[in-house]
Amino acid sequence: MHEISKPVIKKDHHEKMSGSAVYIADFKMENMLYARILRSTKACATIESIHVPPLEEGYSIVDYKDIPGKNILKVVTSEQPIFAEHQVRFIGEPILLLAGPDEKRVNTLLKQIEVTYTENTPVLTMEQATECAAEYSYKKGTPEEVFKQTDLIIDETFETGYQEQAYIEPQGIIASYQNGKVTIYGSMQCPYYVKDAVMQTMGFGPGAVQIVQTTTGGGFGGKEDYPSLIGCQVAVAAYKIGKPIRLIFGRREDMAFTTKRHPGKLIYHVALNQDNTIVGMDVDITLDAGAYAGLSSVVLQRSLITAIGVYNIPNLKVHGRAVLTNTVPTGAFRGFGAPQSFFAIESLMNHLAERIGVPPLELKKKYLVKQGDTTSTSGMFHDPVKMDEMIEKLEKLSGYSEKQQRYLGQTGRYRNGVGISLFLHGCGFTGSAERDFIKSVAKLVKHEDDTVEILVSNTDMGQGLKTTLSKVVAQVLEIPLSHVLISNPDTDIVPNSGPTVASRSLMIVGRLLEKAALRMKADWKTGVPQVIEQHYVHPDLIPWDMSIFSGDAYPTYSWGANVVEVEVDTLLATTRLTGVWGAFDVGTAIDSTIMKGQMEGGMLQGLGYASMEKMESVNGMIKQCSITDYMIPTAKDTIPFETILIDNPYQEGPFGAKGAGELTLIGAAPAYTAAVENAIGKAVYQIPLFPERIMEVL
Repeated sequence: MHEISKPVIKKDHHEKMSGSAVYIADFKMENMLYARILRSTKACATIESIHVPPLEEGYSIVDYKDIPGKNILKVVTSEQPIFAEHQVRFIGEPILLLAGPDEKRVNTLLKQIEVTYTENTPVLTMEQATECAAEYSYKKGTPEEVFKQTDLIIDETFETGYQEQAYIEPQGIIASYQNGKVTIYGSMQCPYYVKDAVMQTMGFGPGAVQIVQTTTGGGFGGKEDYPSLIGCQVAVAAYKIGKPIRLIFGRREDMAFTTKRHPGKLIYHVALNQDNTIVGMDVDITLDAGAYAGLSSVVLQRSLITAIGVYNIPNLKVHGRAVLTNTVPTGAFRGFGAPQSFFAIESLMNHLAERIGVPPLELKKKYLVKQGDTTSTSGMFHDPVKMDEMIEKLEKLSGYSEKQQRYLGQTGRYRNGVGISLFLHGCGFTGSAERDFIKSVAKLVKHEDDTVEILVSNTDMGQGLKTTLSKVVAQVLEIPLSHVLISNPDTDIVPNSGPTVASRSLMIVGRLLEKAALRMKADWKTGVPQVIEQHYVHPDLIPWDMSIFSGDAYPTYSWGANVVEVEVDTLLATTRLTGVWGAFDVGTAIDSTIMKGQMEGGMLQGLGYASMEKMESVNGMIKQCSITDYMIPTAKDTIPFETILIDNPYQEGPFGAKGAGELTLIGAAPAYTAAVENAIGKAVYQIPLFPERIMEVL
């Protein structure tokens, strides 16, 4: 283990364990008003009229007519209104905001507002959809010729559902407006995303918008884009009313109307030769974007890039679309499109192995990529691929291969099963986005007392980023960790080092800080203030061309393998975990305890996605919108996991570190479903695989 991997007490440990951490719900401001959103009750309709009863003094309505700038949310593509004007596109679309000094009275008054609609026919499923939010295609090799000449074509279709981020702290923002400047405080992942969105909505310049991240109780992607919307709404309210405005969601509101993981439908056509060699694949992926495009284009890109997983398939044709429906918009969630594809490709390989008559792992190992191979998008795996080592160590820990064969053909009520999954995750933004759009800047400031302050816009939402970034700087400068300072980002103080997404923060921003610290160390002057600013420089890669979806999609990849063992009760169609093992290559772990938390938390979240996290849109309305009826894993649903790290330093990462946060979720679902298949002897094509679905398969 590298010296830097040794665990330390987290930077924010004391404030969180003592209860002194200040979350957005703890903020109080003088003359602060409480806000609630009036939402559409129709999935697709024209607003004919809005009747607002007479409001007593101190209560105010804010709608699209009060927006001084553009009534449009700035995301990747901009089409979602801050407040609906004449049309509503999903149940829950914001129409207006009501604010006042008494929160209960605000709720009462909100219920008295009457909206008259003319309803239109909604599009509620992907199958009904005719509009695309995004669409891409790419090829590798000569797939058309291969499919014309092939001996056998296998077709399989897979489906995945919603997944709710279920962070502990719901969405929340407070805005104030004073002296021509709006200040936003909130629970968020991406302060500069919020800043850019608020600037556009308000029509303000950069100096008139300040964003301050408050201590954030979880995100998992759910606080990447959504805080921009409510940030704009409260900014407009604070500007109009002239008092601080607080908008904090209740749990049901949060679960029913905020973004979730995209449901997907993935269709695979596989070309086999007479000797059962896989010679080509034709893949078609559809994701449900909901009512607005949002981040769907980027999520779709990840799904398409990972369509063939960790396998070297010489001839490939991939097409995908994110379609628009009159349902709640979907967005970022840990894994960002890859979990859907890895469930499909890993399940497909298991089914092909069954058809061919070989063990699943034997078939998978035959097609594993290695260093120097081309990627799905005709880039290259530039760095060592240690999947063989990972598999070997997992075999010793879990006894996978022996169990997989022993469990075949069981009878009786209780049956055991074991499954394995192999996976990767591209680190950083797709293609050339880091170079062309993000353009990260990180800053180190040495004060007179020789303490060193980190200034970056990346947020700690529980994943330990304050600690890992501080460890990198302390290690380079050879100073105590306590001498490195880091606070929640404030856009008036920190440069734009990019968002806390895409498994990029430690690898990209940590590397900038490592370089800045090396420069500071070389010119260290005791007792003298110093400022070092470091700008991102893109590594030398195969150029990415978005127009043909070709080149190096990512600078490097993190890798993983999971084994899951279950016992299936075939009478009740329930499952019980009996073993979970994970091996991961994240380069160098900057803190082994923090990384263990990532591994165990990610796998458990992936197991929830696979087994129990059932969420349905019924007539355009999310049905499971509380922790009571949306099931997530608890202590009673899990067991101790066994995890190992494979050391494989990446030369462009700080001390060799690569992205880790998203990787750890991706493999659990296909390993779980493979274990169920092994136990019951039936193929599975859909997740979540809750008891009713297992019963149908049986």
